[in-house]
Amino acid sequence: MQSTITLAVPRFNRPSLFDWVYAAVLWSGAFYAFSQYGQYMDSFEKTFLFGAATLFSALGWFWKPVRVLILTVAGASLFGIADYHAELARADSAFFLKFFLASQTAIMWMSALFVLATLTYWLALAIRSPFAEKVASALTWSATAMGLTGLMVRWYESYLISPDVGHIPISNLYEVFVLFSIITALLYLYYEQRYQNRQLGAFVLPVITAAVGFLLWYTIDRHAENIQPLVPALQSYWMKLHVPANFIGYGSFALAAMVSVAWLLANRGIMTSRLPPLEVLDDLMYKSIAVGFGFFTIATILGAMWAAEAWGGYWSWDPKETWALIVWLNYAAWLHIRLVKGLRGAFLAWWALVGLFVTMFAFLGVNMFLSGLHSYGTL
Repeated sequence: MQSTITLAVPRFNRPSLFDWVYAAVLWSGAFYAFSQYGQYMDSFEKTFLFGAATLFSALGWFWKPVRVLILTVAGASLFGIADYHAELARADSAFFLKFFLASQTAIMWMSALFVLATLTYWLALAIRSPFAEKVASALTWSATAMGLTGLMVRWYESYLISPDVGHIPISNLYEVFVLFSIITALLYLYYEQRYQNRQLGAFVLPVITAAVGFLLWYTIDRHAENIQPLVPALQSYWMKLHVPANFIGYGSFALAAMVSVAWLLANRGIMTSRLPPLEVLDDLMYKSIAVGFGFFTIATILGAMWAAEAWGGYWSWDPKETWALIVWLNYAAWLHIRLVKGLRGAFLAWWALVGLFVTMFAFLGVNMFLSGLHSYGTL
């Protein structure tokens, strides 16, 4: 028999004392940052600062576990930043920076913890151990926290190199692979709580481990962890909006593809008793693609506006733009077939899986094999 699933629907309950304290801490941090650095911020950065405080306050009220994540990342990041004493060389000498909190060290911890989480999820699935599932989930949360801390500290490190070099760390393949790993993990952890089921971690975490494997190769082979100045085309506030939206889309599509693998196995009677019911897997697959399609659409619109600012035109049929359109049309067709035609089952599951490879080529293959206006992202 298939396992039963309890659907836990997050909702805005009456805020608790901890909710108000959490929001107060975020807003206090925002006001402190504004008082210290407001004179260096433009209107976009000020809006982003207080918008982030509002967004993360609401997110913490809606999804309770994320409060601990955000506060942990904030505390660890601030401690790491303070430990530099404005000297980048301390990354190789200060104990906590060298072994835990320097950006490259934190990202390596993220990588190791994601691999351990993947192995533990599979162990839990094999021996049907709720305790092992909890350990795997905790490892995934810890990996996400270390990855976010690494990005926050890397942001500060870029300014220590030079104020002209400083930038948000989402500008090259190394940084966006870290971002992809974090976003995919957060999306999975949200659905893990929502469906009160940890069995799918054995299917979703391998795609993150694959990203980590690429990240490690890229670091060893190309020394990609080195912070470089932004090329002129990337010196835009559009990047700060376009890239995160894009990778929420990529992470959602990856999640849907891995859920489709679980659906196909369960549909053939493989591990049926260890996986959620088919209707739950189908619902999760659909919701993931719907969320991904929404954010990918926003990212594509933002990308067009960015292109108009950088190159003078909204669309140029650059290889990256062309493949972004192919990805968008692929998932638009998937949603149309499901919602309008009412199709379900193996066909859509295979389609969601193949869609991941289409997305991977748009994300990475274009950078490897094609050239164009986005050549700054080549390997």
